[in-house]
Amino acid sequence: MNNRCGWCGTDPEYQQYHDTEWGVPCDNDHKHFEFLILESAQAGLSWLTILRKRDGYRKAFANFDPVKVAKFDQAKIESLVENPAIVRNRKKIESAISNAQRYFEVKKEFGSFSAYLWSFYNGKPKQNRWKTLADVPATTPESDAISKDMKKRGFKFFGSTICYAYLQSLGFVNDHLISCPRHKDCAAIAKQFKPDHSNK
Repeated sequence: MNNRCGWCGTDPEYQQYHDTEWGVPCDNDHKHFEFLILESAQAGLSWLTILRKRDGYRKAFANFDPVKVAKFDQAKIESLVENPAIVRNRKKIESAISNAQRYFEVKKEFGSFSAYLWSFYNGKPKQNRWKTLADVPATTPESDAISKDMKKRGFKFFGSTICYAYLQSLGFVNDHLISCPRHKDCAAIAKQFKPDHSNK
């Protein structure tokens, strides 16, 4: 693919992620939970670091099953702290378990985690038209509002910058540069997108 967004560089794994996942609107609760864990783990690190550990996280966190993760006990935490396949940060590991518990509280209130998040966008992916990477913001009023509300609900490691990266990843916004072919692709998907807020 020519004219990819420059942030994915020349790394094949990064390019594959850019070309197939990043910016595609998502209403799947399981994937929302996966990225809740992964983006929170990213805090202070590069996304490529997390991407390379994605399989390690999948195995360590029960295939991103929120039911199982919410029940992780102290013994499990100790084993995760020793697991080189993930980021061995005790606070991030503990927050992932706590966030899983908060995740279910949100699902109970809104019917699905997707419904909660898409309510901040009225169910419509936002189509931006950035010309350069320098134009792309690190935070937005929406990410400020979501991270503030999630913090109030007890979520951790989900400040506005991490929140906006999450929103970019899962297609709440189309932040591919207009010169990137994926901008048009994601815009076409967004045009047909109608969030299904069933529990899935």
